[in-house]
Amino acid sequence: MRLPTRLAGTCLAVSLALTACSGDDGARPESESESSPTATEAATETETPYLDVPDGVELTEQGSELDVSEKATVAYEPRQNAVGALDVTVTSIERADFRLFDGFELTRETMKTTPYFVRATVSNVGDTDLGGRPVPLYIVDGDNRLIESSVFAGTFKPCEGSMFPSKFRSGDKVKTCLVYLAPDKGDLTAVSFRPDQEFDPITWTGKLTRAGTDGKQGGGNR
Repeated sequence: MRLPTRLAGTCLAVSLALTACSGDDGARPESESESSPTATEAATETETPYLDVPDGVELTEQGSELDVSEKATVAYEPRQNAVGALDVTVTSIERADFRLFDGFELTRETMKTTPYFVRATVSNVGDTDLGGRPVPLYIVDGDNRLIESSVFAGTFKPCEGSMFPSKFRSGDKVKTCLVYLAPDKGDLTAVSFRPDQEFDPITWTGKLTRAGTDGKQGGGNR
């Protein structure tokens, strides 16, 4: 069984330290001498979401840097005129071994990568059914490249879940595991939610553990 790597679809990410390309949320005063917004104005800016989400859903601020096990509430547009809203908690970041890929045909290109597993708990807190769509998480490697998860032609028991279930409606919750292949034996520096280039990414970092042969995280404590 061949493992599609989708490495050709990886995209270069702007350095996480740079926010000049972000949207309106990235605006800053031109000088310290300019007047600061009033408390009321600041509260209004904080309460205005970057996308329309249901009442009661408070989106995590763009550019937030979270630890593994912390939750972010995010929104994105999976298709035109539709907004998805999710609670996302990255629960572990694991370095895997190709011995876990028994039964899959691994190309030379694949063997030049480093495999990683990212486990997360995701809840649909919006109004859009996201069934059958990719879980919108990426990893960032040591060269600040944004790498999408790999999709398997068959079942990969050690780490399943790159796609939402066929029906994933408001209130539904799933535990997922995504496989990433970092080119050139690359490192994993962060897990990223970045639905478009203008979005100032929300990232998770934490201790890297080693994936066990049973598909569960192994070795070390966070």
